[in-house]
Amino acid sequence: MSRTTRAPRLALATAAALALVSVPVTPALAAPAAPQTPVGQVFKVNPVQATGDQSLTDGKDADSAVPASAYATVALRNLDASGGLAGRWAVVRSETGTPARSAAGDFRYTRNADQFEQVMAYFWVNEAQEYLQGLGFGSELRGANDKAQQVRLNQWGADNSFFTDKKQEIRLGKGGVDDAEDAEVIVHEYGHAVHEAQVPGFGSSPEAGAIGEAFGDYLALTVGKAAELRYGWTARTEEPCVGDWDSTAYTTTTPHCLRRLDTGKVYADKIGEVHADGEIWSQALYDIRKALGPRTADRIIVNAQFSFTPDTTFSAAALATVATARTMYGDQAAQTVRQSFAARGIPGL
Repeated sequence: MSRTTRAPRLALATAAALALVSVPVTPALAAPAAPQTPVGQVFKVNPVQATGDQSLTDGKDADSAVPASAYATVALRNLDASGGLAGRWAVVRSETGTPARSAAGDFRYTRNADQFEQVMAYFWVNEAQEYLQGLGFGSELRGANDKAQQVRLNQWGADNSFFTDKKQEIRLGKGGVDDAEDAEVIVHEYGHAVHEAQVPGFGSSPEAGAIGEAFGDYLALTVGKAAELRYGWTARTEEPCVGDWDSTAYTTTTPHCLRRLDTGKVYADKIGEVHADGEIWSQALYDIRKALGPRTADRIIVNAQFSFTPDTTFSAAALATVATARTMYGDQAAQTVRQSFAARGIPGL
């Protein structure tokens, strides 16, 4: 079972929906006219990234703890006709809060409402799969978890979230900052679901587990950055810092980061803990991104994972990624990928 944070720590799309640009709205919403396209209110990735304010704290889910500038109104694409948060790429369930429902397609809530986290989960899982679809996965390339992903909210009575391969379900926990308030936590867990869909049972060795944690962090970054570009949002925090809102609940230094993709760790720094060791692999992925650009890097990185084994090693997975780069983009791209892994001291490169 893969975990996000501290260990034993988604109306059919229309042209109008696809063209909708998110705009900040105030948390205190007047009764709006029913939207023509299903809409919801979400954080622009998370409040710390949206505002740059490292002093923000949870405030026990109080609306007053987060400024209006952290929110955006967005299209909720790919919803089915059920009136709830179920659709082509995500199905969201909650057992500790009233399920969000709207026959009019209006899902605008603020963080004090349980339904806000449900909307966050739907939007960001859908956004992640749409990003993968945009890279060609599910069309020219094999689909990567191209199905309705089940997500449960607040089912874990602790500050922990995880993907369970047995039930093929993402579970997002509570405690401190509720995990579904941070898009990077949501997408990290979706990364585990992607890996499992590509290679059933993935993560059965310590190094494979670390690769899984690293890919979750990397996917969270790349999907968040793509969303910022898509909707015109501006991040006001350091790009390699992941989970900066969730981590305000348990970090004392700033910037608040769950983990980073630029620690400088190398293979010799392994300590046998998957989250810590994952920072070796995630920096290699981040370096590939910076060298080749997000689209090329992400197509290589995700496509390579189909050739991994459940218990892969850093060395075997790195060599498979180099081979994928060569097949997709030629020798120069392959050399760039090789150098990125070699810089992390991974054997065999």
